[in-house]
Amino acid sequence: MSDSLLTIGKIVNTHGIRGELKVLLSTDFPEVRFAQGNALLFVHPETKQQVKATVEHARPSKQTYLVKFKEYGNINEVEKYKGWDLKVTKDQTIELPENEYYFHEIIGCRVVTEEGEELGVIDEILRPGANDVWVVKTPARKQILLPVIDDVVLDVNVKDKLVKVHLMEGLL
Repeated sequence: MSDSLLTIGKIVNTHGIRGELKVLLSTDFPEVRFAQGNALLFVHPETKQQVKATVEHARPSKQTYLVKFKEYGNINEVEKYKGWDLKVTKDQTIELPENEYYFHEIIGCRVVTEEGEELGVIDEILRPGANDVWVVKTPARKQILLPVIDDVVLDVNVKDKLVKVHLMEGLL
């Protein structure tokens, strides 16, 4: 069941006394995810226990989002959810523009050079700034850091879980 869920944030704290939660985002679409009336799942990181909740209102605040859920009216009712993940079902996936991908579509993809040489599998995605960096784990358990730029990433086929890249000098 948890494979069919996408994490959109982590509850890091409470805010005020009326039951608002401070959420660290892991979605590029907070205004969509936290729209009034949206159903979200609180998921305990270890036990995977799930609790459904409905967004009453939300607003950005510094590096986080402050979210109030209809089901909870005060701090005592939400305090226990600190550290829980916020998730949506995969059927709530937002259609992305061409050449944009979800993390879950990229992680696990095989990476080959334009010559067909097998490099490894994308293990992690880093977001240091100007562009994402895909971390490729090689069969020798080494890591290759691939900047996600047009000069390097030639083709992404999420259906076949295959990424074709051009190795610029200095990448290996």
